[in-house]
Amino acid sequence: MEDQVSQVAEEIVTLLATYGLDVVGAIVILIIGIWVAGWTRRWLGRALARTGRVDQTLQSFLSSLARYLILAITVLAVLSQFGVQTASLIAVLGTIGLAIGLALQGTLSNVAAGVMLLVFRPFRVGDYVEAGGVAGSVKALNLFTTELATPDNVQILVPNGQIWGAAVKNYSFHETRRVDLMIGIDYGDDMDKAIEAVRAVIGADDRVLAEPDALVVIGELADSSVNLVVRVWCLAENYWPLKFDLTKALKERFDREGLSIPFPQSTVHMVPATP
Repeated sequence: MEDQVSQVAEEIVTLLATYGLDVVGAIVILIIGIWVAGWTRRWLGRALARTGRVDQTLQSFLSSLARYLILAITVLAVLSQFGVQTASLIAVLGTIGLAIGLALQGTLSNVAAGVMLLVFRPFRVGDYVEAGGVAGSVKALNLFTTELATPDNVQILVPNGQIWGAAVKNYSFHETRRVDLMIGIDYGDDMDKAIEAVRAVIGADDRVLAEPDALVVIGELADSSVNLVVRVWCLAENYWPLKFDLTKALKERFDREGLSIPFPQSTVHMVPATP
C-alpha cells in the first residue's frame, strides 16, 4: 500500500515538474488575455462613442468583435503552451469557417451590408426613405435587417443586403424640399389673373421660403385646360401640410376670382347626313 502511494506521489511530482511551468504559463496567459480582451472592448467602445460618427449598434459590434479576436488569440496561445500544433488547428477552423460561411452566405451578406449601412449612413432613424422596393420611416437599423414603418404604421423588415444593393431615396436628407403643383384653368380665363392669384396665395403662407424663388408659369396647353406649374420651397417637415393646404387655398381663391378649373371634355361635331 505504501509502495502504491509512493508511486502515485512520484508520478504527481513528475507531472508537476514536467508540465508545471506550462500550466502556470497557460493560466497567466489566459488571465492576461481575458483582461486585455475586456479592456480593449471598453476602450474601443468609448473611443468610437467620442467620435460621434459611429452608430451605437456598430460601436457594440466592433468592440465585441475585437474582444472575441483577442480571446481567440489567447486560446491559441494557451494551447501552444501544451505543444498543440496551432497551425493545424487554425487550418481546421478555417475550413469549418469556410463551410459555415458558404452555408450562411445570405445571412452573412446581410451582416456585411448592415455594417456598410452603419458606416456610410445613407439614412438615419426617423428618415423617410424608399429602399429595397419599399418606402417608410426608418425605425431601427440592425445588423441583419432594417425596420421601416409605413405612413399607416405598418412594420416592414427589409434585409440589409436588399437595401445596400439597390438605390436609396432619402426624402429627409435635406432640410428643404420643393412642392410641385399643377392646376388647370379654362381656355377662356385670364392667364395673368390666374398667375397673380396663385402668387397671392403663395405669399400669404409663411411656410413658403423666400429663397429659392417660387415659380408660377404656364406649363402646358392641355386637351381641356391651360395648366399652371407651381413650384415652391419649404422645410422638409412642412412638405405634406403645405402641399395639402396650398391645394385647398388655390381652389378657394380661384372660386373667388371667377377662375374655373375645367373638367376633361371633348367637343363633338355632328355632321348631318346627306340625303
